[in-house]
Amino acid sequence: MEERENILKILQGTLDALKRNDNIRLKDLSNQTIHTASIVQDPENVVMAVIVYSLSKIIERPMYKEKSGWKKFYKRVLKEINHSIKDLKDNDEKHLNVHIEGLRSSIERVSGNLKKYVQEVFIKAKINKASRIYEHGISMEKTANLLGITMWDLAGYAGQTGIPDVNLGKTMDVKARIKIATEILG
Repeated sequence: MEERENILKILQGTLDALKRNDNIRLKDLSNQTIHTASIVQDPENVVMAVIVYSLSKIIERPMYKEKSGWKKFYKRVLKEINHSIKDLKDNDEKHLNVHIEGLRSSIERVSGNLKKYVQEVFIKAKINKASRIYEHGISMEKTANLLGITMWDLAGYAGQTGIPDVNLGKTMDVKARIKIATEILG
């Protein structure tokens, strides 16, 4: 597994953010992971980004906590994250893969009334994170394959967000830069 230290840091931050119910921090952690995943194209980082983003979307909706199955789901997620952190520290890649898969399946296979909501969040998270990897310059086909989605889904989402229209060579004019500088410097 590439980027072991990054994944450990992400998992520790995720555990802390979940306990504090901090969905903004979870989204930040997911974005950091996507940046790393785009550079190294490491599937484990991609999976981690989708998991963390999914968790952020789940905890930002208080109604989920009222659904049957929430307590069991939340407890299992915390347990799998704790085990994954321990496995990373112990360099136990075999068990780490088991616990990361357990974490992913916890999100995908929730039971009770919570199931349909969480599954929808997980699918949308895959597409969202795929669009962010694509935005970093990885081909649409490679990105879709990394996340196990169709190129059609990715193209549809990327088209809605305007990602293909980004002009990386365009800079701000001088007046806009001066305005920003004066706002920052006061």
